[in-house]
Amino acid sequence: MFKKTTLPFTETGVLSTLVFDYLNKNEKLNSFYDFFPDEKGFSQLLESPPYRDFSRTLLSETLQAQSQLVKNTSENSFNNIDKLKQKNVFTVTTGHQLCLFTGPLYFIYKIISTINLAESLRKKFPAYDFVPVYWMASEDHDFEEVNNFNAHGKTITWKSLQSGAVGDFKTEELKKLLPSIQEFLGRSEHADFLISLFENSYLNHKTLADATRYLVNELFGEHGLVTIDGNDKAFKNQFRKEFRKDIFDHSHFDLVNASIKELEGLGYSSQVNPRSINCFYIEEGLRTRIEKTGDVFTLVGTKRSFTKKELEDIIENTPEKISPNVVLRPVYQQVILPNLAYIGGPGELAYWLEFKTMFEASQVQFPILMPRNFVTVVDKITESKIEKLNFTVKDFYKSEQALIKELQIKKDSVFDLSPEKEIMSSFYSKILEKASATDKTLSGSVSAELKRALNGFERIVGKTNRAIRRNYETEINQLSAIKQRLFPKNVPQERYENFSVFYLNHGKAFLDEIKKETDPFLLEQIVFIEN
Repeated sequence: MFKKTTLPFTETGVLSTLVFDYLNKNEKLNSFYDFFPDEKGFSQLLESPPYRDFSRTLLSETLQAQSQLVKNTSENSFNNIDKLKQKNVFTVTTGHQLCLFTGPLYFIYKIISTINLAESLRKKFPAYDFVPVYWMASEDHDFEEVNNFNAHGKTITWKSLQSGAVGDFKTEELKKLLPSIQEFLGRSEHADFLISLFENSYLNHKTLADATRYLVNELFGEHGLVTIDGNDKAFKNQFRKEFRKDIFDHSHFDLVNASIKELEGLGYSSQVNPRSINCFYIEEGLRTRIEKTGDVFTLVGTKRSFTKKELEDIIENTPEKISPNVVLRPVYQQVILPNLAYIGGPGELAYWLEFKTMFEASQVQFPILMPRNFVTVVDKITESKIEKLNFTVKDFYKSEQALIKELQIKKDSVFDLSPEKEIMSSFYSKILEKASATDKTLSGSVSAELKRALNGFERIVGKTNRAIRRNYETEINQLSAIKQRLFPKNVPQERYENFSVFYLNHGKAFLDEIKKETDPFLLEQIVFIEN
């Protein structure tokens, strides 16, 4: 179905300098992680050994209860949950927001990377077993980041006045979107499946968390994927100690800030910055930051506050009302799961690298940081257009202006006055020499005249090249259209388009092919071209 090719990250620009250096084993980053994401790194971690005193029964029982909230949890997933009771079974995890209908493609790629990693590790280390886990960011409250998806040039948006944790949002409102989805998907076997998937997920489940769990089960349950919701009292009971340390001692704030300063000293930019308190207060319709104001703890944006004693009682008796932010969530994950690896995108890996000292201070296992697979899919029509223009897919990772310039070079139509500019500069240098010999104050005037002359050359070059480009307007428009196809809104395809774009053409075979042809240990950009 696809022809596969790969490109080095150096040619795609999808990674920050920090993550690029991490994946290239730059020695100055050695202190910011424990084990590298390769077979040797996993071997070293398993030999350590990790999670010797981990409470597995509670985890398995809680996951069993969560998985029964929907009716389509697969037998393979239930079996994996049961396996977690065994000491030689570990998880590999990815996390993502509850994006409407999975949101952009990389949601799919993250989960497939996680499933493939678990399968690969089973083959490499047969004495152990590995369970792929999707962590639902159900406690996130940034609804505008999850309330839409893009497909076929259209954006489907869920508008709602609900507030609080998005996982608790009621999905009844989504009935209004169904006609729009049916209209742009059309009628075909694959379209009918997608429409049914949307209906069964969102219209037959009351909350966004349950709807997302059902949707992910439908797409990936056969592979034994386990979905976890951290918004659970049983799990938060295990995290009370860290909640207290963060809220009352601010220890996480100090440790992460120290790491950030060290990274900045090495020339890297910070990805996330900790707060003195990295916890939210959460209840129905509300998720808001906790701040200390004098001797009390206030809930930002409300008139409510707690004394230290009241907040201590909340943590002790109703810990489900405390919610970790982006800084504290990674530690929370590693406390409740016997987790060996976190699979994430470049932004996620960058901020995880800020956290190692925080994990060490809390005596929590720091996971192997694994990049998800980066994928671009090129349809037949686009590939044909690229070939006719005598370009390759790799070229389209460059800017549009660079592509237009290359087109001119291919057409041998670049107007360039560089040789003439050199002659002009040499000529003025001689004038400057003679003028300065007569009166040194004349050098400024001569230099100004040279600058005006060179600026004139640039204007001539610009006008002439614009005139030349008009002769190739059709080809330039084609270049622009291809660029927008692969980088819609100037972002990578995987960060914009919904999976339905390709599912309509290929059905389930699209997901199967991506899973079959991607490798979690391949640290390169993957390009799939339709046959």
